[in-house]
Amino acid sequence: MASLQTISIRSYYSKMIRLHPNLFTYSERLELKSIIRKHYNEFTTEEAEIGEIISNKIRITEIILDEIGLGKSAVLSILLYELVKRKLLTVDEIELNFNTQVSSIIQGMLRVEELYERKSSLETENFRKLFLTFAEDIRVILIIIAEHLQIMRNLDSYPEENRQNIAREGSFLYAPLAHRMGLYAIKTEFEDLSLKHTNREIYREIAQKINETKRSRDQYISEFITPLKKKLSDIGFSFEIKGRTKSIHSIYSKIKKQNTPFENIYDLFAIRIILDVPLEKEKAICWQAYSIVADMYQPNPKRLRDWLSIPKTNGYESLHTTVLGPGGKWVEVQIRTIRMDEIAEKGLAAHWKYKGIKSESGMDEWLKNIREILENPELNAVDFMDEFKLNLYDKEVFVFTPNGDLHKLPKGATALDFAFSIHTGLGSKCVGAQVNGKNVTIKYVLNNGDQVKVLTSPTQKPNPAWLKVVTTSRAKTKIRQALKDIEFKDAEMGRETLVRRFKNWKIELDDGKISRLAKKKGFKTVSDFYQEIAREKLDMHVVRDAYVDLDKQTPGELLEPRSAETFTTDSIAPETNGKEDVLVIGEDLKGLDFKLAKCCNPIFGDDVFGFVAVTGGIKIHRTDCPNAPQMIARFGYRIVKARWSGKSIGSQYPITLRVVGHDDIGIVTNISSLISKEKNISLRSISIDSSAGLFQGNLTLMVGDTKELEGIIKKIKLVKGVKSVTRN
Repeated sequence: MASLQTISIRSYYSKMIRLHPNLFTYSERLELKSIIRKHYNEFTTEEAEIGEIISNKIRITEIILDEIGLGKSAVLSILLYELVKRKLLTVDEIELNFNTQVSSIIQGMLRVEELYERKSSLETENFRKLFLTFAEDIRVILIIIAEHLQIMRNLDSYPEENRQNIAREGSFLYAPLAHRMGLYAIKTEFEDLSLKHTNREIYREIAQKINETKRSRDQYISEFITPLKKKLSDIGFSFEIKGRTKSIHSIYSKIKKQNTPFENIYDLFAIRIILDVPLEKEKAICWQAYSIVADMYQPNPKRLRDWLSIPKTNGYESLHTTVLGPGGKWVEVQIRTIRMDEIAEKGLAAHWKYKGIKSESGMDEWLKNIREILENPELNAVDFMDEFKLNLYDKEVFVFTPNGDLHKLPKGATALDFAFSIHTGLGSKCVGAQVNGKNVTIKYVLNNGDQVKVLTSPTQKPNPAWLKVVTTSRAKTKIRQALKDIEFKDAEMGRETLVRRFKNWKIELDDGKISRLAKKKGFKTVSDFYQEIAREKLDMHVVRDAYVDLDKQTPGELLEPRSAETFTTDSIAPETNGKEDVLVIGEDLKGLDFKLAKCCNPIFGDDVFGFVAVTGGIKIHRTDCPNAPQMIARFGYRIVKARWSGKSIGSQYPITLRVVGHDDIGIVTNISSLISKEKNISLRSISIDSSAGLFQGNLTLMVGDTKELEGIIKKIKLVKGVKSVTRN
């Protein structure tokens, strides 16, 4: 009698062969069965475990074969990978016995598994790029996508903590990869499953509402397509029409984007017309079908999407239009051919079937060149299909930290670039590096495979010359920011020195007068003026005398009308205290340390939320912050509720207004005079440039709350010459 183990193996194996009878020859089937039976019990004695391992691998091969469209090489790599990894079987033996190349796939799978062990970088964009490079053979990427999809489909069996992490990976790593590969069905399933496990309440609510409206929706779809079917049939088209409900994740995205409830989402479903036509007639017939749809139902010209003339970069071809159906409801209609539909479902891997490639070796060569679509997202799909210009390592270098972590940098990157790629603090203190055991300068240009240890000094500071040493935008941005921070600290020190000396001389310091003095002395900004004081390049007695002499000027001199051209003035204002009890964070918690985010500069009265930084602090962002969608999508678990409480008494917040208008004489004076009359608002800086009779620039104000802000905006709009005032 056959053992449970043998029955289990035979059952899973037979299912695959039955569904794909041409995948292996008879002798190859016998060989594969023999290998599985012989070797799988060499690394485990548990029959149930063996059955589960093989069952899982068979389900992955089903995804690869049925949903992605790969062939024998990919299937063998999935089934026999564990045996190669455990040295129970060699790649050469597989290739000899099955007459197909699997070395690039299995080697890629081994390399990717090594990368996965470095979990620290898994949530970064860099990980995705390293993943693509490590995989090398495009089929490795498709296999990894299939493996993770299989995991996502069985996520309910995982512990809650693991479930959350895996679901997030599906959303930020695998869904975008599937999208780039043109695997729309898989991409959508990743997004839906991720939402299901990261936000169950919203998922259930939308799913329930979709289910409740199913009967009426099906009835409406039937009413819509019945006359359309008749018209297409009368003309003699061979076609199929499907009506499909949009994914839960897609509906949720629309609810968020449009800031509207489920009931107000009109395009919950789409109609797909799939035409059976020869390749050379595809475009003409698709446009003819569009003409029929447009004649029957009023199209929305703003919603026409032509991916026939210029396909998407991942090969997607289709014609989309939105029309006004019965009852005044908008309906999305997609028009494509059978070939286009298969490519849309199975992605780039389905292209080989339509490129005249009849052998798997030909497919191997073609698949190697698909990588370019991942490396160059701007590449037109039609050009891509005809031009193969893959140069994997021409634009990057890969270097290791002393601990063996791998980092990817652009070709030409220096040791200083590497230091800043690790951490801004490390880069700022960098004095050189140790590469492969030898000391080098910060200018050393990195090579593939270098092991780099950054050398630092506590007294080191960034300087402007560093901008010529580095090549990466990250390093340049961090150096510029560090230089600004140094300048800001110098300016603060200079101001403190001036305040202290003025106090000794019993002179009251006025920021407005200091601003005029700095301008008179030829400084571009007040900050530059304070920096010179900190660096002891200005005689304090001369500064004192010049400051006192300002009072002797006539009012006419001070309020002289002038053009907005190149006008700039700055003053320093204290930052908002991060411990005021005007903000309630989380579940009615007050008194927590927080910082107001500089990207959106929230003020009292704005709708806000908190974001837990990696350092543990909390940054407060406006809900309409330009960075909010990305933070919520990628790091939703670090978002905390926040709201303003009580009244903003004595607090001041910096905000920047964008002003556009006519360059009339005296406009700067009029705006400055208006703001100076406001009791609780002070001017922090003005920076306005003019060109061709128009001016545009920024006003930075210190205000107490949104009510004060709205008031000053209305008043500035009334100034003669001002065309618009908006908050940055």
